[in-house]
Amino acid sequence: MPAESFTFEVTRTSNADAATLFALVSDGARWSEWAKPLVASSSLVKPGADAPNGVGAIRKLGAGPVGVKEETTAYEPDRRHAYKLLTPGPVSNYQAEVRLESRAGGGTQLTWRGTFDERIPGTGKIAQRGLAKFIGAVADKAIKAAERK
Repeated sequence: MPAESFTFEVTRTSNADAATLFALVSDGARWSEWAKPLVASSSLVKPGADAPNGVGAIRKLGAGPVGVKEETTAYEPDRRHAYKLLTPGPVSNYQAEVRLESRAGGGTQLTWRGTFDERIPGTGKIAQRGLAKFIGAVADKAIKAAERK
């Protein structure tokens, strides 16, 4: 029986511009500066081919055995940042993207969408709720940090 797939989506609006938000969400090495306590430590493990945080970049979020590694799969400055999870965990094939759209009256709409397969049958809905809550909290912290700049 194939694993069931799940998605989640978090949408937020910000007074900050897309460039400021993109700089924050795409620079995984600096997440711990603005996303604490959700992300206690962060680092760039391997730079991307064309930009330090570009396609192929690998970031580590968290410390020690609870840390996760993610690889950048799309890097479109001020518009889109996508990544996939490299570290095995309670879900498999996790991929997500952050889309940034300038709003007519100023500011930005941030849409963070993720997909994954459940690793253990029956756990997908719990993981979906947990990931949506976690990503929502990270998005809120990114917006607060961007609006302070």
